[in-house]
Amino acid sequence: MLPVSDPPPFSKPKSADILDRKHSVFTSLKPYLSFHHNRRAWFFLSVLLLQLLLLLSAPSLPFSLSAATAPTPHSSAALPNITYSSRAAGEQASAEGILNNPKTEEKCPYGEVYVYELPPLFNTEIVKNCDNLNPWSSRCDALSNSGFGKAATGISRIVPEKVRGAWFWTDQFSLEVIYHNRMLNYRCRTLEPESAAAFYIPFYTGLAVERFLFTRNSTTEERDRHCNLMLNWVSDQPFFKKSYGWDHFITVGRISWDFRRSKDGDWGSSCIYMPKMRNITRLLIEKNPWDYFDVGVPYPTGFHPGSVADVTLWQDFVRSRERHTLFCFAGATRGFIKNDFRGILLSQCYSEPGSCRVVDCGGSKCANGSSSILETFLHSDFCLQPRGDSFTRRSIFDCMVAGSIPVFFWHRTAYLQYQWFLPGEPESYSVFIDRHEVQNGTSIKSVLDKISKEKVKSMRAKVIEYIPKLIYANSDQGLEGIDDAFDVAVEGVLRRIKEQEGGYKWK
Repeated sequence: MLPVSDPPPFSKPKSADILDRKHSVFTSLKPYLSFHHNRRAWFFLSVLLLQLLLLLSAPSLPFSLSAATAPTPHSSAALPNITYSSRAAGEQASAEGILNNPKTEEKCPYGEVYVYELPPLFNTEIVKNCDNLNPWSSRCDALSNSGFGKAATGISRIVPEKVRGAWFWTDQFSLEVIYHNRMLNYRCRTLEPESAAAFYIPFYTGLAVERFLFTRNSTTEERDRHCNLMLNWVSDQPFFKKSYGWDHFITVGRISWDFRRSKDGDWGSSCIYMPKMRNITRLLIEKNPWDYFDVGVPYPTGFHPGSVADVTLWQDFVRSRERHTLFCFAGATRGFIKNDFRGILLSQCYSEPGSCRVVDCGGSKCANGSSSILETFLHSDFCLQPRGDSFTRRSIFDCMVAGSIPVFFWHRTAYLQYQWFLPGEPESYSVFIDRHEVQNGTSIKSVLDKISKEKVKSMRAKVIEYIPKLIYANSDQGLEGIDDAFDVAVEGVLRRIKEQEGGYKWK
């Protein structure tokens, strides 16, 4: 089994000091409150009450309550060239105001998020150096346009004209930039850390390590450097110290296994295994299913609607599509893997040309999606989704956004990954065929042929229903009345933190 983070021990939160003081004062006065006490005690109590009345009748107090405010997190540098939420700091409610404001509770039932202002080294400078993030090619186009990338071209004959502007060539590893931009404009963002229920760390974890993952002879120090520096910075913040980081979260645009290096000679960074990271919730495109602090979120697809109308129009379009192919597969073989399962799928597809459609993605022909992939998914009832280089792949979400029904061969490809975003009943939207049965000769076509048209229609309806939860909207404020993948993820983090209030905390 792959290694997992050791769960930190529980510690019960301490009672507030003010409660202890109130108890001690009451205890000290208790003897004097007896009706059977002597006259001297009553005289003492009368003098005490008289002094209290004189104090309350004074025109002003000799001190200001505002001087007793809590410390706020400090910042080495503000993020340059980023527009913050339109809500001014003066308009932010105090912690007490938030608790007593029904409108805030209705809009943000699980509380608000404070966004740290990290030094540019951890985010904006990384994007500025986009030409040097990858040893093979520039990443500047992929990270442009708030992480959505260039507008999609060559799809005019595939998608309705009214939603062409919602399609982009989005890179599957651009999650950190997308989330950071949305978080700065999030409806439940607060500029007052004292009133926050959760704290977002806008560190571009995956982008920071990308160059060192693929550079020959990179050192473990290079692969760990940014994460170490970030954790040293954030752990010095007062609200991190207060909770040991338990109410903090971060986005990671690569798979969990890229950050679980247990030995110096192994692949990747050891970021997740660093002690200061252990309590921070991590939103990743692929999680470790046995680590509580890993949360799987959808890979970015190419569809980024700017309005509810875009979503509705697209759902109607994929619902009414005439699909002439039973199933399809978009991918490439892994020739270096013995008994490559993808090779078996391609072989079955090529042997059923009237039922299966293939998009061979050998090389980099399918990087960031392509018009041929989208068209293939739109034409097919089912799409085959084996594991990728890891257990998950972006193609799952490309397939479902096109209204095609996914066929899985590993439970960890989706069922153990994206519970917040997919229906709770796997059979309602997908088909599972054990890979061992396929390897032993089971025909995929024969399995899919046995599914009735009524069942196919029902499954497609469920897939289409969940499309909003699988995409990231091209709107700073999100979509009015619809939760996209960003909304689901952040609210999920807030909800989980809220459910732990007053209970045991990680330490």
